[in-house]
Amino acid sequence: MQQTRERRPVIEVRGLKKQYKLGQIGGGTLTHDLQSWWARVRGKEDPNTVIGTDARLFGQTFMALNGVDLTVYQGEALGIIGRNGAGKSTLLKILSRITAPTEGEIRLRGRVASMLEVGTGFNNEMTGRENIYMNGAILGMTKAEVDAKLDQIIEFSECGEFIDTPVKRYSSGMFVKLAFAVAAHLDSEIMVMDEVLAVGDMKFQQKCLGKMSDVAGQEGRTVLYVSHNMSTIRQLCTRCVVLDKGRVIFDGDVEQAIAVYMETTDVNVVHYDLKDVSRMTGSAGKRLRLETLDFVDKESSVFADTEPMRVRITWRVSEPFSGVNLKLNLHFRDSTPVGITHPVDLGPAEPGRLYTTEFTFDPSLLGEGQYFFYVDVFDGALAQAVCLDKPVTEFAFEVTNSDLSMPEWASGWGRIHFPPVRLLSTRAEG
Repeated sequence: MQQTRERRPVIEVRGLKKQYKLGQIGGGTLTHDLQSWWARVRGKEDPNTVIGTDARLFGQTFMALNGVDLTVYQGEALGIIGRNGAGKSTLLKILSRITAPTEGEIRLRGRVASMLEVGTGFNNEMTGRENIYMNGAILGMTKAEVDAKLDQIIEFSECGEFIDTPVKRYSSGMFVKLAFAVAAHLDSEIMVMDEVLAVGDMKFQQKCLGKMSDVAGQEGRTVLYVSHNMSTIRQLCTRCVVLDKGRVIFDGDVEQAIAVYMETTDVNVVHYDLKDVSRMTGSAGKRLRLETLDFVDKESSVFADTEPMRVRITWRVSEPFSGVNLKLNLHFRDSTPVGITHPVDLGPAEPGRLYTTEFTFDPSLLGEGQYFFYVDVFDGALAQAVCLDKPVTEFAFEVTNSDLSMPEWASGWGRIHFPPVRLLSTRAEG
């Protein structure tokens, strides 16, 4: 009975909406606003439009969240999953007070420590140690309180040797390690984690997941965790929410949530516009940018296991390259990694030109089921690869079994359809 009484909500969200207006909304001054209005009246280009803005999008709206109701209780580890563009990151940004909602009500009971992307809440010019104290001050902690946590943070981050180095010189992995250590050890009642742990190494990821489990289970703090990795969702979360098109379509058991999420995989899309979608890293898409991807001569992205997959991409570069390479990162529909393809050399590239590349992929080794892949374009050898572009888009496809003599593929068989075993000989003795 005592446990029931202590179950209290720390996050309450009611009717939450977030609308984005594409294009320039205001010029910042009355003069600029009048200039923009008069240009639109005459059908002329807005003189105050930010360079790179697509004028065709001006005035269009997009609902990132469209009526979200959610209650999160103290000590819960809540997973938030959904396809790219479902509204997951927008929800976390609103809860972290980074952006304001268009409509709705939010009640937070406690301090929020957020880690939404690499470098959130950090000053690049400051050292690791200085950033620890700054984050503590943001949370309302005294210097003495941060002092008491300092050694634990440094030890957990594994950045002790570089703690007095400006963080602008840290690798992305070091950045993530320190940022997580700060968020996990400073006194906040609510931890908000986006999929930033993907940057760190596997050993540190497991270390972070263990810490988050302790934070929720033993310390009684609340964890909100967004990830596309279903295995980490299973490992950490006690409850899971599925978002789709800005709405909560499921709230409850983790395994049931994953099953609902997998059903949202869309295998009917054959054309993707990639110019304006988010990228995996801050530097991706700057020097080379993928613009479109198409499944060639297909009305849906469903392939028989004997049917080669033809893919067409278009891309531009802003500087010359002697060689551009591409690989595919394959995942099963529940985000379980399947493998990567061997890199393919797209050849040299000159700035200012639009390149069209077609390539094929053989799905015959894949078992029946739904999959998706990420496209990774890079410069240099794979071991020293520098990522040029990697859209967050999941390119979904389905593989069906063309051999009617085979039984329906069972999940327990794995994801690889191995070639037939070749019989060499059979001998009988006696």
